[in-house]
Amino acid sequence: MPTSLRKPADLFDRSWDWGVLSAFATDTAPGATLGVMSGRRRQGKSLLLESLCKSAGGFYFMATEATEAESLRSLAAALSDHLRSPAPVHLDDWGQAVDVLLGLATSNPVPVVIDEFPYLCHSSPQLPSVIQRAFGPSRVERKHSRARIILCGSAMSFMGTLLSGSAPLRGRAGLELRVLPFDFRTAAAFWEIDDAALALRVHAIVGGTPAYRNEFVRGDRPAGFEDFDAWVCRTALDPSCPLFREGRYLLAQEADIRDPSLYHSVLAAVAEGNATRGGIANFIGRPSDTLRHPITVLEDSGLLAREPDLLRKGRSTYRITEPVINFHHAIIRPELARLSHPGNAARIWAASQSRWTANVLGPHFEELCRSWTAHFASTRSLRADVLRVGTGTVNDPTERRSFQIDVVGFDAANRPVIVGEAKLGEVMGISHLTRLRHIITLLERSGHDTSETLPVCFSGAGFDADLHAAAKRREVLLVDLDRLYHGR
Repeated sequence: MPTSLRKPADLFDRSWDWGVLSAFATDTAPGATLGVMSGRRRQGKSLLLESLCKSAGGFYFMATEATEAESLRSLAAALSDHLRSPAPVHLDDWGQAVDVLLGLATSNPVPVVIDEFPYLCHSSPQLPSVIQRAFGPSRVERKHSRARIILCGSAMSFMGTLLSGSAPLRGRAGLELRVLPFDFRTAAAFWEIDDAALALRVHAIVGGTPAYRNEFVRGDRPAGFEDFDAWVCRTALDPSCPLFREGRYLLAQEADIRDPSLYHSVLAAVAEGNATRGGIANFIGRPSDTLRHPITVLEDSGLLAREPDLLRKGRSTYRITEPVINFHHAIIRPELARLSHPGNAARIWAASQSRWTANVLGPHFEELCRSWTAHFASTRSLRADVLRVGTGTVNDPTERRSFQIDVVGFDAANRPVIVGEAKLGEVMGISHLTRLRHIITLLERSGHDTSETLPVCFSGAGFDADLHAAAKRREVLLVDLDRLYHGR
């Protein structure tokens, strides 16, 4: 049975990820095992894996962009250091290299990590097939090994296909771990921000990527809500700050992207509010059917998410998943030339407030409301066990209009048990509850069981007395920023 390795004290959160890696690395089952770990850059994958190898006496190797011969020499040098070999290790090819890695653990399980694995495959495309052969069920080298080999990479489109379909490593891996950004609550704790309104705004720019706080802005965080605008100007809008260009560089790091201008245009279209494929096509001036490939690549890269309309079959919208990319395309890219000259940030930021609210902060607030409903709200609060959460559209044939639902949640019986509206800067009142009740009536008329449907109002500005009174009568659930960040 696997044993638990103590998580390093300097590793913030990541308890679940550490537990999964620890269990894999210490599994005493006979034979070598293979694991795959992925995640966008700057999430702390390398720190996790280095800490794992240090705790378990494992071997860690980080690949670089190099030719096959240079990569083999670098790996051989790292192995010589790890083994403290009196004679240098020499590797002729990847078949030999993988067998040497398997030989690092013969009695006890030991983690063996190859980080930035896509770099090696770029110059040695046969490497996955070599590993496939090395992990053949009848191979003696595999049977006699206890190596827990972990292949890690940040190129999401590549890593996503490593174990899929007819890929060589399909069926060979016993671990497939994706390291995600911190959720919005964990991110607030990581940034040490207690003010929910401030935490929301910071998260709308940097999301849950841990490296942005320490490495990119050198620990600079807003001193308070009143310091937020100045913080944006001295970090995200400062051309000397790495955060300024991060939204562009994240896209460039994906190996499958051959025409960056097209992909940037697709992201810009979504950042402008064009959430459907037709809307994206109109924005960039190309036929809709020509966008299938770039949209698929962006989805595979984890930069774009397709979200189905939970009430209208066959309809879906697209959302940029990485806040720093959305901020780049909504705020920085339209003013890139002027922002590149120091001294313009404060003036441009002041002039961008309507765009910031409509294209960045408002949609981000709605997404956090859905996240709260799916992951943090208690069954007691929602009066139901909500299994699916998203957005939806319902038609009103009488008024000949459609209603967009910001938050809709379904239970196991496929009943819409949650119907919610989110307003960041508006004090919500009875009129909002009336609208939700009308939507619930429309859902009932269209054949849905709404006997247990709960109206929910999400607001960043609060609720009036009448709505509070309705909440006391249990006619509606009210979720403000404090409850979003701290309550259930």
